[in-house]
Amino acid sequence: MAGHGPAPAQEGSVPMHPLDPQVLALAIGIGLGLNLVSAEMIGLAAGGMVVPGYIALFLDKPWSVALTLAAGLVTFLVVRALSLFVIVYGRRRTVLMILVGYLIGALFRAAEGTYVAYDDPGFTVVGYIIPGLIALWMDRQGLVETVCALLTTSVVVRLLLVLFIGEQLLP
Repeated sequence: MAGHGPAPAQEGSVPMHPLDPQVLALAIGIGLGLNLVSAEMIGLAAGGMVVPGYIALFLDKPWSVALTLAAGLVTFLVVRALSLFVIVYGRRRTVLMILVGYLIGALFRAAEGTYVAYDDPGFTVVGYIIPGLIALWMDRQGLVETVCALLTTSVVVRLLLVLFIGEQLLP
C-alpha cells in the first residue's frame, strides 16, 4: 500500500537535511506526543514541548547535543544566581530563562565562530530558545531528571523518525 512504512532507499537518493521543514515538523510532532506520554506516565517532562524533536535531529552530532545541554546548564546557573539578588518567579522567570538561554547560546556560537544555529560546523548549540527551555525544566523538575527524560525521549523520537522516513535520515 502506498504511503505506509519507510520510503525505499533509491540508488543515488540524497539524504534529507535534518532541518528540512517536513522532517522538522514530523520530529516536533512525535516529540510532542512522546513528551505528553512521558509527563503523564512517569511525571517527567523532556525539557519543553519542542525540545525532544529538535535534539533528536542532532543526535548524530553528539557534540552539538552536549553543547546545547551545557548552554542549558549555564543558563540555569546564571538565572539561579540572579534570583539571589532579584525577585524572579512565574512569567518573569520563564522569560528570563529563555532570554538568558538565547544569549548564552549566542555566546557559545560566537566563541566557536558560528553565528547561525543551523549552520553545519560539526557542532553548534541547537536552536535559539532550546537552551532556555532546557534550563526552565531543569529549574522546575531537577537537572538529572530533565536530562534523562530529554535524552530518552529524543532517542525514541530519532528511532521513530528512522522508522518513518527510512535511510534518508541516516548521516
